[in-house]
Amino acid sequence: MIKTSHRRPGLLPGYWLLQDAKARFSELVRRVHSEGPQHVTVHGREEVVVISAAEFRQLKNVTTGRALIEALQASPHRELDLESERDAMPVRDVTL
Repeated sequence: MIKTSHRRPGLLPGYWLLQDAKARFSELVRRVHSEGPQHVTVHGREEVVVISAAEFRQLKNVTTGRALIEALQASPHRELDLESERDAMPVRDVTL
């Protein structure tokens, strides 16, 4: 069975007016999973994008450095002991 779209004329695919997104939230969620991110507009301006939880977690992990940690842990040279050489830094007296 092919579902017909209830989108309003003039809206691009994947774009919802806020009142339509609220009224048909279940459909919006289904479309996130089947079509990808869905954009919600308010007064003609794009305000939010609804994405899947999996996509959100993937985006969140990138900012935490998880990919770098996993790459370093997968390295065949991870057992090397690396010590950085640092020069002693001068310390100044502080009166509190």
